Amino acid sequence: MQQILSHIPGFLKNKYILTVLFFAVWMVFFDDRDIITTHFRYKKELRNLENSKAYYQEQITETRKELEQLKNDPQTLERYAREKYRMKRAEEDLYIIEDQ
Repeated sequence: MQQILSHIPGFLKNKYILTVLFFAVWMVFFDDRDIITTHFRYKKELRNLENSKAYYQEQITETRKELEQLKNDPQTLERYAREKYRMKRAEEDLYIIEDQ
């Protein structure tokens, strides 16, 4: 037993250094917020957010085009009002058929 302990360097026998090493290993590999898992989780979340950002930017572009058409074309404005808000002319009857 004495021979085995004589081969271990002195700094590894220090309880404070052993505690710090144990804590470091625990934080890197075993903790819920360990470095490895957290890195990949945040990378995946960043990728998802970038995809969402691209989708919403595309939606904004389409909405701006639609708004520009509504401002410039009275027929488009009338069609939009009829479809979205169910508006009608005074002499018309409106029948709404909904699928269930």
